[in-house]
Amino acid sequence: MISLDTGIENVRPNTKKIWHDCLKLIKKKIPAITFNTWFAPINPIKHENDILLLELPSLLFLEWVTGRYSSVITSSVEEVLGSKTKIEYVTMDEKFQDDLFTSALRTQTEKADAEKKERTLEIELKKENGIKKNEPTVLSNLNPKYTFENFIKGEGNQLARAAAGAISDNPGGTSFNPFFIYGGVGLGKTHLIQAIGNKIKNDDPKKRVIYVSSDRFTVEFVESIQANKANDFSNFYRSMDVLIIDDVQFLTGKEKTQDLFFHIFNALHQSGRQIILSSDKPPKDLKGMDDRLISRFNWGLNADIQPPDLETRIAILTKKSKDYGMDISQDILEFIATNIKSNIRELEGCLIKILADASLTSKEISIELAKKTVREISTSKKVDISIELITKIVCEHFNVDVNKVREKTRKKEAVEARQVAMYLSKELTNSSLKTIGLHFGGRDHSTVIHSVNTISELLPTSKLFKEKVDYIKNKIELTCS
Repeated sequence: MISLDTGIENVRPNTKKIWHDCLKLIKKKIPAITFNTWFAPINPIKHENDILLLELPSLLFLEWVTGRYSSVITSSVEEVLGSKTKIEYVTMDEKFQDDLFTSALRTQTEKADAEKKERTLEIELKKENGIKKNEPTVLSNLNPKYTFENFIKGEGNQLARAAAGAISDNPGGTSFNPFFIYGGVGLGKTHLIQAIGNKIKNDDPKKRVIYVSSDRFTVEFVESIQANKANDFSNFYRSMDVLIIDDVQFLTGKEKTQDLFFHIFNALHQSGRQIILSSDKPPKDLKGMDDRLISRFNWGLNADIQPPDLETRIAILTKKSKDYGMDISQDILEFIATNIKSNIRELEGCLIKILADASLTSKEISIELAKKTVREISTSKKVDISIELITKIVCEHFNVDVNKVREKTRKKEAVEARQVAMYLSKELTNSSLKTIGLHFGGRDHSTVIHSVNTISELLPTSKLFKEKVDYIKNKIELTCS
């Protein structure tokens, strides 16, 4: 497996040239607007051992490109590199999501092998970048695209942004510890808390900074218990200078995980380490959270993020359109911003859909296309539903213990429940395939794709099964309505 802890700025020149040659061939096979929309944003990461690794901006790009242009890419790459070459993809959102702490949970032999490979890669990268050989490198799960520079400031996020800046300049040294940021879905919480981590790492590469979602934290904790390595898991997090946990609301109801986190929190706070948390609601509204934790969440600063105002939405759209290389008039951007008000993620989704429609029809982006897309998005039935809720309702219907769908079992009822839950998670949430897989015992995205495809193929062939899935889906949506 190719290591992903590098960026486009570190790509060797021969890799860039290889991909440049491939693009020249691809350009001859597809319309110009399709090329500019879907292929210009692709970055080559590495060519090694007959594997070409390509980075795409998002999961939507990955699914669109591989679903429609896989043969075009494959044939072009084979022309340049030969038929033995395999193509692998990674998105910017997933690129830096390597499992940092599994090495601590391996056997000593496995750990030594992994560390040897890591050291070899680090030395190689440091030589390329002029970094001293003995300077330590710590991977942090941080996505490099989340920076303060590309975070759009507005009235709704002023306090949170100012506090984040102060923390990044003096982690653990301000009264904002812990820093608890809360707000609705898609308002930029993840961007802001990772921007803090990126700034700290850029200022001092020796700092041990880690970003992790609460779902992933829980899954890895459960696996550490099963491997009899819970102490190693706890010690890993206690060794951090900065701990960033996203969507902490998903720890509610998980008593053992909360208890572990309580002790990690205390150890870090007492030693002056920085703790950063995000949630969809303020601490006082976290029902099912240990009172001891809620009390500690209030020790530092609680800051909310409100939906962006019109001017901020226009600024966000302007920047996003430039990032995607889209030439959109100000009138169209203002129309989108005026009609989509709920969150930043929905704004970006609208841009991506316009991009896709324009690419498919080979037409220029127009106000009519914008109106059509806004209508479709505003009438979308997709609701904000969690993977946790879906799993709970599916397991209740199949009479299967929730823990069973996360275990490695081949019992028919558990497998069927897991596949249905994965299918509905893909359909009813905006979670990435990797996030869904992590929720179900740390399975990879290919397992999720297999489950989704299995259920999709079964639905048209079995009326009884379709009625069952529709019933579960309706129950989930009614629960959240």
